Amino acid sequence: MSSHEGAAVSIIPFHPSRGLRIVRAEGQYVWDSAGRRYLDFHTGHGAAFLGHRNPRIIKALAEQMQRFTTATPAFETDTMEECLKKLGHILPRHLNMVFFQNSGAEAVELALKTARKTTKRKKFLAFINAFHGRTMGALSVTWNPKYREGYDPFPWETKFIPYNNVEAVEKSLNEEYAAVIVEPVQGEGGVVPASVEFLRVLEERCRSVGALLIVDEIQSGFGRTGRIWAHEHAGVKPDILVAGKSIAGGFPASMAAISGEIASSLKEGDHGSTHGGNPLALAAIAAGVETLLEEDVAGQAAQKGSRMAAKLEKLVGENQRIFRGLRAAGLMIGLEMRIQPAQTIKQLQANGLIAIKAGLNVLRFLPPYLITDHDINESIEILRETISK
Repeated sequence: MSSHEGAAVSIIPFHPSRGLRIVRAEGQYVWDSAGRRYLDFHTGHGAAFLGHRNPRIIKALAEQMQRFTTATPAFETDTMEECLKKLGHILPRHLNMVFFQNSGAEAVELALKTARKTTKRKKFLAFINAFHGRTMGALSVTWNPKYREGYDPFPWETKFIPYNNVEAVEKSLNEEYAAVIVEPVQGEGGVVPASVEFLRVLEERCRSVGALLIVDEIQSGFGRTGRIWAHEHAGVKPDILVAGKSIAGGFPASMAAISGEIASSLKEGDHGSTHGGNPLALAAIAAGVETLLEEDVAGQAAQKGSRMAAKLEKLVGENQRIFRGLRAAGLMIGLEMRIQPAQTIKQLQANGLIAIKAGLNVLRFLPPYLITDHDINESIEILRETISK
């Protein structure tokens, strides 16, 4: 008999416990062990934007599990072929080469490596309040000192400048930089949308100095802001697009998409992944794209986000002692508070609404696209009841 049999094992507490045992989820709702239903505006940091247990995703996964579950991109499969075909309907036309990973941070790592390899430059430009992941490369371009503490030196040299600041871009970005990495809407940083002018100047400056423009759409992409990709609001053309979270309906998957020209500078062995491009992930991505297009997810996000923002704007106006303002891009919503939101988030959960923090003082809502007017009204009433106490 093993001497380890029955040993107690615990999760490393990188995430503080929410004190909630989830036993079931469906669409926009989750249920706890006591059978209580909650409206989920957390959705696994936005990963379940297509809804918990999306029927197309579940069907695709079940069918793929009956066929095969392990194959690397070195092998040709119908699953890979179908996934790439579907992606062709939503990716910018010039970004016609992709590689799959498992998490957003991994996709960012690949984007940064690609920029280094193809430009032969070593520096990166990123932004104050940016969040791109916690692996060492991604952490290099993530701003929050709390996440960076104790991990330097980092593999990439990065300069952080103010977000949405055109003058800072023009002053800082020069021929020393391999790339700029930017979120079209800063999520973790406080739900702050980039201005059209800022993104266009960023693109123009990248072109003039030969730096690549990496757009991080891990949270903002796949329809959440009312367009398939948030950078489309500004009409810019990224050199590298990274996506993750909701692209596979919550199944762990991510990707980096690049142009054929950039891809031609890469060679066999420059990168790889054991599970990146796993057949289950590919099947889930294909089903996710199908959902995105056939359900007009972006259009629904725009309409529902607009209705919800109007109601929240009124609530904010009535409670200026609590809120500073509202930030919204489709169904990516932030309420800037005058106090730390931790206690409000705790009380919201107790009242049946699961939310998440962003930045220092922002209450963040990341609801699934399929919320109804009833759900919107319910969430507003729960928020109203919570702040009234």
